[in-house]
Amino acid sequence: MDITIAESTVAGTAQAPPSKSYTHRAVLAAGYADGAVVRDPLVSADTRATMRAVEAYGGSVSLSEGGSTVEVTGFDGRPETPADVIDCANSGTTMRLVTATAALQDKLAVLTGDDSLRSRPQGPLLDAIGQLDGDAESTRRNGQAPLVVGGGVDGGAVEIPGDVSSQYITALLMAGAVSPDGIDIDLTTDLKSSPYVDITLEVLADFGVDAERTDGGFTVAGGQSYAPTGGEYSVPGDFSSMSYLLAAGALAAEDGLRVTSAFPSAQGDAAIVDILDRMGADLDWDEDSGEITVSKSALTGIEVGVEDTPDLLPTIATLGAAADGVTRITDAEHVRYKETDRVSAMAEALTKMGAEVEEKRDELIVSGEDSDLVGTTVAGRADHRIIMSLAVAGLVAEGETTVTGAEHVDVSFPDFFDVLESLGAAVQR
Repeated sequence: MDITIAESTVAGTAQAPPSKSYTHRAVLAAGYADGAVVRDPLVSADTRATMRAVEAYGGSVSLSEGGSTVEVTGFDGRPETPADVIDCANSGTTMRLVTATAALQDKLAVLTGDDSLRSRPQGPLLDAIGQLDGDAESTRRNGQAPLVVGGGVDGGAVEIPGDVSSQYITALLMAGAVSPDGIDIDLTTDLKSSPYVDITLEVLADFGVDAERTDGGFTVAGGQSYAPTGGEYSVPGDFSSMSYLLAAGALAAEDGLRVTSAFPSAQGDAAIVDILDRMGADLDWDEDSGEITVSKSALTGIEVGVEDTPDLLPTIATLGAAADGVTRITDAEHVRYKETDRVSAMAEALTKMGAEVEEKRDELIVSGEDSDLVGTTVAGRADHRIIMSLAVAGLVAEGETTVTGAEHVDVSFPDFFDVLESLGAAVQR
């Protein structure tokens, strides 16, 4: 599906969708438990992949009508050997988290995904499972899915790099809590995207599991049980998805845009509020009510490191293309290993729209003062974050902007274009 956005103004109130990161972790945590109810989940293509994985390991998942709750009957820390291949579709979070789950069962599980997911690095996690005396191999011996994993690991100590994906750490911590001996993680490089591990530690604590940072990494004791207070867990709003709404407000909301469900949490992508503030956005965040109000503003380019917030790069690049001065996005090499190479994707698309963009291996430099955005057809790259960011750019580009493959917003923000249209954007489907 292609979506066409015409130059538009937006106004009104929009609710941030539930957090994808928290939903993945909560659903799997409920699977590790005897069971739990997850309230206000994000029901999307990615989180459905995690729900299917929980069922493959012997749990059951029931969505309420309208998707306001997910009732999970868990496998109580003892995953069964899946009867079939686990298809993680396009969800890298699912694959990494449930690969560690596979290592807990005695036999072998096979995990795969779509073309994009089968090109993403899994080698460090496979190596870590091997250090725990588990069986973990890539069928093509290239560190990429399909993966074959098992061996019934008991726990132990692992060394693993921290600069490829924080999801490896999350996977090991979540599985380690129900292993007999627990897992000690020694990071051999600096940890990137560390706020995502903070999210994991927060969710684990809410499910009654103790895990903590150490001088060299992380540790989680074994033999623990997952059990949220009252048998329920509520998912907070998602700042990654919220970033597109806030960017739309800063670029095109002449009369203001109010975003709700913006309560503080461990999410690193809440940094978008500070980034917009530094760029000069007219913005106010009432943390107690969970409301952010933002209005169209004269933005100025800044330097932003995305070491811990890789998912914000597409949003920041769009803001930079519409700002005065230069926006320099640094510490970005790991952003190339997402659903697509997001550094290259944004450089290519924004250049095609008329922006002055310089791409380096670890940086993206956008010269907004030299940019006059003009509508054209740009590739969504089957990547939800690229699609939504380019749609926001379309709000301030002269004429019409068509984004290809727009159905992929289903990964994290299924009704994104409905919300955008409800705010007054000119959207053609």
